[in-house]
Amino acid sequence: MPALDLRPLVTDPRDRELLRKARLDCDWYAANARCLAALAHPALEFLPAWVVGPKAVLDLAKAPRDTGEERWLITMAHQPQQLGDLAGKVFAFLAKAGVRHGFYAFDEASRFMPCFNAIAPHLDLLIHDERPLAEAGRALLRPACVTRRRSWVANFAPGEATFNEAPEEKIYFLGSQMGLTAHRQRQIDFLKQRFKDRFVASHDHSTPVDGRAALNRYKVGFCPEGRKFATPAMSASHTDRPFWSGCLGMVPVSEDSKAGGRLEKLHAAGLIMRYAHGDLASLATACERALAMDTATRRRIHEHFTAHETVGAVLAEAIAAV
Repeated sequence: MPALDLRPLVTDPRDRELLRKARLDCDWYAANARCLAALAHPALEFLPAWVVGPKAVLDLAKAPRDTGEERWLITMAHQPQQLGDLAGKVFAFLAKAGVRHGFYAFDEASRFMPCFNAIAPHLDLLIHDERPLAEAGRALLRPACVTRRRSWVANFAPGEATFNEAPEEKIYFLGSQMGLTAHRQRQIDFLKQRFKDRFVASHDHSTPVDGRAALNRYKVGFCPEGRKFATPAMSASHTDRPFWSGCLGMVPVSEDSKAGGRLEKLHAAGLIMRYAHGDLASLATACERALAMDTATRRRIHEHFTAHETVGAVLAEAIAAV
C-alpha cells in the first residue's frame, strides 16, 4: 500500500494537499486490513488471510479448502460498491459456493451505499454504526445474520499500541480541519490558555498510520465531540479518537455532547473522562483528573481498550457468535 500511486485515484493529481489526505485515508484502510488479517479468538483457529480486489474476488469460491474450513469474505466501509450493479450477484454466487459474508460497515451503509439492499440477503454478519438500520435494508437481512451496532473502535493490530509507563504530563488534541467548529475552537483556545505548554493540538486531517504509536508519549488524549456529533449515530459513539487514545494508554477525555451509550458505559467504568457539553469548567476538571491519573489505572485503560475496543477484537467476537 505505501507504494501505491494515488495520482490516478484523485480528482486533481496536481493538488499536493489532496494527495496527502488521500495517502492518509489509504493507509487507514490498510491498517484495517492488517487488523482483519491478524484476527484471534480463543474458540477459533484463523488461517492465513488473503487480500483480494474486485477482479479476484470470485477466486474465493474456487480455491481448495481443508476439511472443516470456513471461508469468509470480509468487506468494510463502502467496498462492496466497487462491484457496482454486480454486487448482489457476486455475493449470491459466493454464498452459494459456501463463502460466508461479513460486512464491517463503519459508517451508515444501509442508507448511503447503493448496493446495500442487494447484498443484505447474503450477509452472515453486519457490524454498523449506532444509528438503527434503514428499515428497507434491515428487512432484507436473514434472521440468522448476526448484527452488531459497534462501528467506531481503534484500528490497531495486536501488539501495535504499546503502553508508556512514564508519558509526558501533557494533553494531546487529535483533531481534524474538517471538524474544527467554533464550539471546538473555543475549547481549544481555553485549554491553551489554561494548560499552556501542557496542551498540544493537532489539526491535521488525520494522523499518519506509521506515526500513531508514538502518540503514547502523551498522558491524556482530548477527544471532543465527533465530526457528526449532532446526529443520532455519532451521539452514541462519536469518533474513533477515544478508542485510539485508550489503546495507547492515554486517558481519553470526551464531551458528553449527547447521551452516548457506549462512551457513557466506558465513563461509568472509569475508562474515559467526560465533561459537560460546552462547560469549560467541567472540561478543565476532567483534564486535571486525567493528568493526575496513576499508572495502574492508565494500564487498566490500555488493557481494556486493546482487548475489547479494536477492529480485530470486535470482528473476531462477532464471527465466533455466528
